[in-house]
Amino acid sequence: MIKSEIRFLDGPQSRLKEFKFTLNVLYEFIKGFRKLHFVGPCVTVFGSARFDEHHIYYKKARELSAAIAKLGFTIMTGGGPGIMEAANRGAKDVGGRSVGCNIVLPFEQKENPYLDKSVNIKYFFVRKSLLIKYSYAFIVMPGGFGTMDEYFEALTLIQTRMLSEFPIIIFDTVYHKELIEHIELMKEKGTISPEDLKLCLFTNSVEDAIQHLQTNAIQKFGLKPEKQRKKFWWLLERDN
Repeated sequence: MIKSEIRFLDGPQSRLKEFKFTLNVLYEFIKGFRKLHFVGPCVTVFGSARFDEHHIYYKKARELSAAIAKLGFTIMTGGGPGIMEAANRGAKDVGGRSVGCNIVLPFEQKENPYLDKSVNIKYFFVRKSLLIKYSYAFIVMPGGFGTMDEYFEALTLIQTRMLSEFPIIIFDTVYHKELIEHIELMKEKGTISPEDLKLCLFTNSVEDAIQHLQTNAIQKFGLKPEKQRKKFWWLLERDN
C-alpha cells in the first residue's frame, strides 16, 4: 500500500467538550492548591488500599510513617484505606501532620479517619501531581498497579530532571524482589543508566530509611523548623 491509499479514521472532535474538560481540570488543580497550600514539606507514602490493620505491611507503614513524622515532615497519602490509612495513622500516633488527596471513584473510596486535611480529586493525573508537588521524598510500600504508576511517575520526573532529586525509598525488598531484578535488567540492557540505580533506596529497615531522609531530604534541601506563616483573610485562608 502506498501513502495515497491510506484512509485515515475519524473520531469525536467536540471543541466544547474539550473546553469543558479543560475548565474542570483547572478547577481541580486550583481546589487542590488552595486546600494544600500550608501543609508544609511532605513525605508521600504510596501503597495498596487492600491491607487491613492486622497485616504486617500495614503495621510497617504505620511504624515508618510515625518515625518520618517525628522528623517534622507532613505525611501525605492518597487518603484512602490500607497502607494510606496506616501512614496517616502513624503520623497521628506521634502528633504529626497528616493529609490526603483522595480520588473520587465510582465505587466510592472513602477517606480514612486519620486526616487533618484532605481534598477529593476527580482525575488521577491531577491527584498524582498534587501528591508529588508538596513532597521532598517518596515512600513506596507494597501495592498494586496504582502504586507502581505513582512510583514510576515520580521516578521518571526525577530521572529526567523535571523534578529535583528527591529521595525515593522502596520498602520491603522481599515484596519488591522482582521489581528490583527488573530494574537491574533494565540497567544491563542499557535502557537506564547505572547512575539511575542511585535514585532509589531499597530497604527493610526503618532506621536506614530515616537516615536516608535526614541526609538526602532535610540536609540536602536545607529544610528548617517552620515559622508561623501569616494567613491572608482576603484569600479566605485559614488553618483548616
